[in-house]
Amino acid sequence: MKNFTKCLPWVRPDTNFAAMGSTDVIVIRELSKVYRQGEINVTALNRISLDVHEGEFLSLMGPSGSGKSTLLHIIAGVDRPTSGECRVQGIDLTRLNESELADWRNQNVGFVFQTFNLIPVLTAFENVELPLLLTRLKGKQRRHQVNTALELVGLADRRNHLPRQLSGGQEQRTAIARALVTDPSLIVADEPTGNLDAHSAQEVLEILQSLRRMAGKTVIMVTHDPKAAAYGSRSIHLEKGELASACADANESDGTMDRAPRLCHAEESNEMRPA
Repeated sequence: MKNFTKCLPWVRPDTNFAAMGSTDVIVIRELSKVYRQGEINVTALNRISLDVHEGEFLSLMGPSGSGKSTLLHIIAGVDRPTSGECRVQGIDLTRLNESELADWRNQNVGFVFQTFNLIPVLTAFENVELPLLLTRLKGKQRRHQVNTALELVGLADRRNHLPRQLSGGQEQRTAIARALVTDPSLIVADEPTGNLDAHSAQEVLEILQSLRRMAGKTVIMVTHDPKAAAYGSRSIHLEKGELASACADANESDGTMDRAPRLCHAEESNEMRPA
């Protein structure tokens, strides 16, 4: 794996990523989402409260219909809650209008999808460059950042290949390069290994893990796979739109109740987490 702090032009070499984690970059309080289907109300999320630390790799788990993708989409500013509060980097997303929300997404969020969502007629380079076309960067700067992102995911020699000329794993790594090329603080991944073989899935998960460990990115991933979830620094489980179980942080011994509880699961043990 490449050294992210050396390759990323926007990362200061003296950044202390080990010191990250004390700041809550995402604060969710009493968040609910209700969909209307005919005359029936379907509750996707029911009064969720959750804190996510800066530089954390959070795995969202749960069966189909549990609300995990809905929660991810609200955090990423793709969907809106019915009620409650969702603050990301101190900004209450529920108070932004559509134009403001679109600008916020473009500047702060990188998306990785299960189905890659690459444009078939564009090369890997051109697909990765797409988000930069919405910025004021000049051509030389765009080329530098695209080449750097492709190098980070191990695809520098595939930059001129079309998606059909890439394997599934290479397509997903291209999608990750596209997600990080604008230097977002938040990477969201919805079942990023769902269409991959075991080897390609491991490569993708190791890249996401390195983005957190070596570049200080906050990563939130939806997955059904416990093995994939174990790559995260923490896992939470949702059932029928609610947190499955919760316990207080060990360092919260002052009796205050204004923070949301962190979930405690076996996936948090160092013994079960891949290096």
